[in-house]
Formats: sequence, structure tokens, C-alpha cells
Amino acid sequence: MRQVIKDILSDFHATPLEPVTPRELELPLNSGKAISLIGPRRSGKSYYFIHLMHQLVKSGVDKTKILYLNFEDERLNLKAEDLDAVLKAYQELYPETVWKNCYFFFDEIQNISNWEKFARRCYDSFTKNIFLTGSNANLLSMEIATAMRGRTLTFEILPLSFKEYLTFKKVNYTKQDTSTKAKINKLFTSYLEEGGYPEVVLLPDHLKTQALQEYFDVMTYRDLVERYQFTNLSVVKYFLKRLASTTGSYLSLNKLYNELRSQGYKLDKNFLYEANEAAKAVYLSIPVSKFDFSELKRTNSDKKNYFIDNGLLNAITFKFSKDYGKLLENLCYLELRRQKKEIYYYKDTKECDFVLFEKEKPLPVQIAHTLTDPDTLNRELNGLYHACKKLKTKKGIIITTTPRKDEIVAGINVKYLSAVEFVLNTSRV
Repeated sequence: MRQVIKDILSDFHATPLEPVTPRELELPLNSGKAISLIGPRRSGKSYYFIHLMHQLVKSGVDKTKILYLNFEDERLNLKAEDLDAVLKAYQELYPETVWKNCYFFFDEIQNISNWEKFARRCYDSFTKNIFLTGSNANLLSMEIATAMRGRTLTFEILPLSFKEYLTFKKVNYTKQDTSTKAKINKLFTSYLEEGGYPEVVLLPDHLKTQALQEYFDVMTYRDLVERYQFTNLSVVKYFLKRLASTTGSYLSLNKLYNELRSQGYKLDKNFLYEANEAAKAVYLSIPVSKFDFSELKRTNSDKKNYFIDNGLLNAITFKFSKDYGKLLENLCYLELRRQKKEIYYYKDTKECDFVLFEKEKPLPVQIAHTLTDPDTLNRELNGLYHACKKLKTKKGIIITTTPRKDEIVAGINVKYLSAVEFVLNTSRV
């Protein structure tokens, strides 16, 4: 195994780093902390590592001082007891290297059991320059924080934002001419439908759905069935597709349990709760709590579900293919998450899509694809007004592709934001 590792490291050092398109995310290179980068499978974590390596080499770091391993490499079949072979193989290749000047990049390290002890030993005994990625939010954000005892910083990377999507499409979104604006508006509709997985964005249109369906299959088999040892594959896939179909709303696990039983499936009700937690852990589904001023009530509230990517959503369910309202709501949720907002939803006799909670002040936000229909406008305004009154705030926001002039409605300042400008970050909530 040690020779295999040496061959992989030697190949990496002998091969030029491939060019990558920069992302908006910025990670520190010499913070003195272990850096963990988490996010869904295929969201660009490995390529972001390559971007960081480009920066290191450009700053004068010799490439041989970079130890990079992807633990999903089929040549590596490591167990926890084999991890020490990684350090020994590197030391045999470069015996004169001073460890503290090295940079360790470990990609998808969660595939190895007890990896956190290895990471802690590397940090304590060899170098502070440690970078880790994983596709399991709970694993890396919780377990590494415990193992490293405050010695780590965790960052999240999602599929492409709209600004990044335009960069991949080689569109200069800072230009204000009429032609560029028209191109941006057209691409916004494409982004709304196909999402932002980096590899998919660059594929020909006729291959995108197939690629996304294969992503879904890999997430199902590798991230859920294998990792969580689910044995009932047909139920897992059915559950995930039903979970996707409830994006922007609620999925009653009790109702789904009865639905599956009526169709002849035999399962334990606890299985659905376990599958639901697993889907969140691997970044397929993201829960949002109901807003309440009580933190305990927020935590224990019913959860609305959002999905990690619109393209993936459309690839596995037909429900949202032309439901631009739900697609826009999901897209705006993801953008608010990128902006690190504290996001909830509001519901009592009326509903409001989001409540952002900043500096202990709630801000209701509605999402509406178009407001040209008077009934739609009245419904969105009523939900926003009701939330503002109940939450005792004088301001609310509506994000839409057909913005209007800001107005005061029954004492509430209603601000209309263009959806395109919002996702370009030129208009922020």
C-alpha cells in the first residue's frame, strides 16, 4: 500500500495543476487552523482545493511540499490502521522536507473510519496547514470540531451561485449594456431550471439531465445506502423522490409511512426518520424551521424542506419542471444560505416564505416568480403584511422577476427586489 501511495503522490507532483475557474469562496491559506470544506458531492470541493494549490505555488511554495490525496481514488483501499502509511510514504519520497512547511490536502476523508484522530495527530505533530473536504455535513462540521478542539475552521461550498454560473458561461455580469443584460436575463431562466453543478453547467444541453440523474444515483448508493447501510433500496429512492417533490413545503413522515404501507412496502417507521436525517447529512435536503422568538420552539417546529440544486430537483421529479415559483423559492433559499443568513419560515393563519433573523430583528421575505396577476399580488402582500404585523416589524421584502415600485401597504414598507439583481448580489435584503 505504501508504494501505491508513493506512486499517487509522485504522479501528482509530476503533473501540472489543471486550470480551474475561481469561485467566490475565499479560504485562508495560513491561518494556523485546520480548514474543513464541506458541501454536497460534485459541488466543486476538489477543484477548489486545486485553486488553493495554484495560489500556494504562485506564492512560491514548492509543489512537492503539497501532500494531496483523494480518498475516493480507487487505487486507495485504506483502513484507519493504514493512514500512517500516508505519512511514511511521503517521508520516504522527500526525506529532507520540513514537515511544518508542508500543506496536507485530504479530499473526501470521511470515507476512512477514525479519520479525525489521524487529522488531529497530523495537526499536533506535523503541520498546521491541513485542509479537509467531505460530503457529509454532520460528519465534518460536528466530529472534526470535537476532535480538533477548536483548532479548525469550517466552510461550506454549494453548487454555483448565479454570479459563478455566469463566470463559467464567460459572461461579464458587471457590464451594463443592453445586450449583456438581455443575455443575463436569458441565462437566469436556464440557471433557474438547470441549477449550478459545475460540471453540468458546461455539458451540452442533451446530456445535462442524464448527468444529474447519475449524480442522484451515486448519492443514493454511495452516500446513503453504503454509508448508512440501508438495505431497502427501492424504498430509499422512493423516499428521496417524495422528499424532492415537497421542496418548499412539508413532508409528513407519518403520511408517507401509511402511503408506502398501502402500496405493499414493508418497513419500520423509524427507517423513514433515519433516511430523512441521512438525506440532510449528505446535503440532499435542507430543513428550515418555523420562526418563533423562542429558540426551543424554533428547534422543535415542523420543518419545510429545500433541495440542494434546482437542476437535480428537475432531473428526478417532473413536479417542478415548469413551476417557476417553487424553483425561484428554492434558488433564493440557496442564495440566502450562501449569504449566511439565519433563515426561517412563517406560518399561522397566513404564510410567508422566509423570515430572516438578524440582530434579533425579524425580516419577512416573500418569493413570487411574477406579480402580474392581481390575485397573486394580493396573496403575497397579505402573507407579508400578516407576518410583519405578527412579528411587529414595519418592513417586508418581495423578491420577484417582475418587480414594482416600493410602496407602503397598511403601514408596512414593502420593498420589491428583482430576482436577477438579488442573485447577482447587486440588491441585497
